[in-house]
Amino acid sequence: MKTAEAIGDYKALAVRSPAFADHAMMPSLYTCEGENINPPLEIGDVPRETRSLVLIVEDPDAPAGTWLHWLVWNIPVTHAIKENDVPGEQGLNDFGRRNYGGPCPPSGTHRYYFRIYALDDLLELPSGSRRKAVEEAMRNHIVGFGETVGLYKRTKALTL
Repeated sequence: MKTAEAIGDYKALAVRSPAFADHAMMPSLYTCEGENINPPLEIGDVPRETRSLVLIVEDPDAPAGTWLHWLVWNIPVTHAIKENDVPGEQGLNDFGRRNYGGPCPPSGTHRYYFRIYALDDLLELPSGSRRKAVEEAMRNHIVGFGETVGLYKRTKALTL
C-alpha cells in the first residue's frame, strides 16, 4: 500500500509543503542536523466524504530498506498540518519511537515521501500501533491520496 497504484480507486489530493518544493532539498531545520521537527504540509482537494487523514513519512533509500520516519492517523479533516505539531494518533516508527524522526541519511541524497491518505472513517487503533496494523485498518476506507517528496543529504559526516 505504498503507492497510489496500490490503492485503487481514489481521488487525488494536492499535497505540498511551504518549506520546500516537491522533489527539492528540505531545509535542515526538519532533520537530525536541525531541530528535527516536522515540516508544515498543505492539503488540497480533500474529498467531501473524508472523516480523517493518515500521514506516512518514509525513506525508500535507506540502506536496510524503506525506513518509516512518522506514522500518524485519525488526523481531523484539515487543509494544513502545522510545523512541529502532532496532528493525530502516532504509531511506532522505525526508530522505535512514537514521534517524527527527521531525515538523517548515513550517506548520499535520500528521498522522503510525505504521503497523505483521506479515509471515510476513523481508525480504531491504540496509540503506538505499527504500520502494518494501520495499513490493514485503513485498507477499505481510502477515498483520497496524495504525496510530496523532499530530498536531503547530510552536510556533516555521520559520527559513530
